[in-house]
Amino acid sequence: MADNYFKTYPNKEGFFEEYGGAFIPPVLEAEMEKITDAYHRISKSHNFISELRSIRKHYQGRPTPVYYCNRLSEKYGGRIYLKREDLNHSGAHKLNHCMGEALLAKYLGKKRLIAETGAGQHGVALATAAAYFGLECEIHMGEVDIAKEHPNVVRMQILGAEVVPVTHGLKTLKEAVDSAFEAYLKDPVNTIYCIGSVVGPHPFPMMVRDFQRVVGIEAREQFKEMTGELPDNVVACVGGGSNAMGIFSAFLDDTETSIYGVEPAGRDINTIGEHAATITHGSPGIIHGFKCYTLQDEKGEPAPVYSVASGLDYPGVGPEHSMLHDWKRVNYASANDEETIDAFYELSRLEGIIPALESAHAVAYACKLAKEKPNQSILINLSGRGDKDIDFVVDTFGLPEDAEKKK
Repeated sequence: MADNYFKTYPNKEGFFEEYGGAFIPPVLEAEMEKITDAYHRISKSHNFISELRSIRKHYQGRPTPVYYCNRLSEKYGGRIYLKREDLNHSGAHKLNHCMGEALLAKYLGKKRLIAETGAGQHGVALATAAAYFGLECEIHMGEVDIAKEHPNVVRMQILGAEVVPVTHGLKTLKEAVDSAFEAYLKDPVNTIYCIGSVVGPHPFPMMVRDFQRVVGIEAREQFKEMTGELPDNVVACVGGGSNAMGIFSAFLDDTETSIYGVEPAGRDINTIGEHAATITHGSPGIIHGFKCYTLQDEKGEPAPVYSVASGLDYPGVGPEHSMLHDWKRVNYASANDEETIDAFYELSRLEGIIPALESAHAVAYACKLAKEKPNQSILINLSGRGDKDIDFVVDTFGLPEDAEKKK
């Protein structure tokens, strides 16, 4: 993507066209300005860039590979490839921005990292970054997700983070964000709020996107080296949308490449509270200090949402995604729970790769796309591994052979 795009979006007020901005209490305005100024000043410095590159290479294990799915391609058609972010240290793409945010916190003299998490991958990544830099860490997580994603809760605790259960509302990701923001407001001077996606008030959507751009930069170069051309299609799941913006950012200028963001259709995409397909069924509104497409109830409040993947059940979406939807540069589609669970097992059994349920949404849609475009290449951002999901999937849905026995 041409450099002027990243210099233009967001603008200095943090807007991606009409989306984004910072709708925050006055007490936070000065602190956010400090973070924005520090980001522009520090993150572009030689010392910061050099240290972050060293961390990515020697600690995170970057670059992660691009892998060709031979058996999956044989079954569904097309030529299906994976950008293996599941092999990034801590098991997902989240560490890309968490190490960047924690490094910025170190330069700012902050003592504590605070954040929300849904599936736990962001929480694990931030706890990892906090341990690396010797910082305190507090993670807010809904009680529903704590039960659902127990392995990641244990990982956070082992890494030294305090996991704060969120017990109000639906007890999932939106409420975790509310709780983390309230805690942050109590001590913004010593704490930095490390939001888990390309959402929230400015400068977070910009910061997280920029730190995640490494995924797209690597993938574009790797795919071209492997095949001699760019992918015909790029696919990623979208909740808040950090993994998607990471890989999409490298292909926005390549009009020959179609881009697909896959939202969770849940149990029923036409019923409020049964899905989290924000762009598909939402409308512009303000949530958590920024403007984006949101799922709203009849009162204009954030609507209840649901997804089998805890990391996708959010009633908003990144402001940049909202803009790219309006521009019609990215196609926003969906995959439901049944398709996602099928894809979870298909990738596991055909390729020996257990995907996170979030990533399985992208795999599910890519398999449908492969049938429609049998002569085209498809690059999926496999944003995380499924270790955290295995107990929940087997306990809730059973193994595929269990279903066959019932027949």
